[in-house]
Amino acid sequence: MNDRLIRALKGQPVDRPPVWFMRQAGRYLPEYREVRSRVSFLELCRSPELALEVTLQPLDRFRLDAAIVFSDILPVLEAIGREISFEPGMGPRIHEPLRDRAGLATLVRPDVAVALPHVPATLKMFREARPDTPILGFAGSPFTLLCYLVEGQGSKDFKLTKRLLWEDPEAADQVLGLLADVVGDYLQSQIDAGAAAVQMFDTWAGVLSPPDWERWAGRYAARALARVKGAPRLYFTRDSSPFLSRLHQTGADAFGLDWRVDLAPAREILGQDTPIQGNLDPIALFAPPEEIKRRVHAICDAAGPTGHVFNLGHGVIPSTPIAGVEAMIEAVHERV
Repeated sequence: MNDRLIRALKGQPVDRPPVWFMRQAGRYLPEYREVRSRVSFLELCRSPELALEVTLQPLDRFRLDAAIVFSDILPVLEAIGREISFEPGMGPRIHEPLRDRAGLATLVRPDVAVALPHVPATLKMFREARPDTPILGFAGSPFTLLCYLVEGQGSKDFKLTKRLLWEDPEAADQVLGLLADVVGDYLQSQIDAGAAAVQMFDTWAGVLSPPDWERWAGRYAARALARVKGAPRLYFTRDSSPFLSRLHQTGADAFGLDWRVDLAPAREILGQDTPIQGNLDPIALFAPPEEIKRRVHAICDAAGPTGHVFNLGHGVIPSTPIAGVEAMIEAVHERV
């Protein structure tokens, strides 16, 4: 098996940084758009056969060191009792948002094996199809899932979520505890199905102050990750600079850093032995190839020769030119 990813996540020497990138299976690929023209997004997520097909697409096109299973973070909210939908051009919608304590009685503690079987099934199929390629599983963090559950959709200010945290912290603790336990079990089911590592996406944690991050995001990320054994555990949030000194409270083995973080001082804060992942600005993929390569090499220089997984600082966006992706990957391969 290609072991660069796992060696890097364990801080062991590698011949060059491993490279994969967030949302590497997605709308920037014409072959993905062809699949999506036939099925809805949720149908794609719920079909292990189709999810496998799109998981493999970037591996067939690019020289990548790992796959990430195709899915979404929101099925966990379905598992605890909420209907979700994706409206064209409007993003996800969560029906019956949780706005007060009365909503707690409508949430359920699911059997993850029954409620969330699709991603483990896809992982098992991938391991059979590509036994030499490591694959990452993933889930949303408790706090980010809470944001969607309360707001009912994305938000610019998350005022409804923050109001719940501050007006009824006991209710917020109950929901976050439920989400943490389900997320932890879900990540463990993915490792049991063959994931070589798992990543927790705390997409919206950057809206919190450092003390609030510690109280509401870090605490429940740690509770979830404490239930996960047997493979490296990564934690990623955008806008992570204010929390660098606190990230170890999550108990994660490695940290994905967004493009606003300078990797050299981040290494000093996190500790030189802490594996990191990142962190090219996704919009840099629109730059000329030589500028992309310059930026890739600068990131690798700042990260150092060990304990670094090259990645974008957030997910690739749909209009990204394939030539930019190719230039990024080629630049990482030049690090041999």
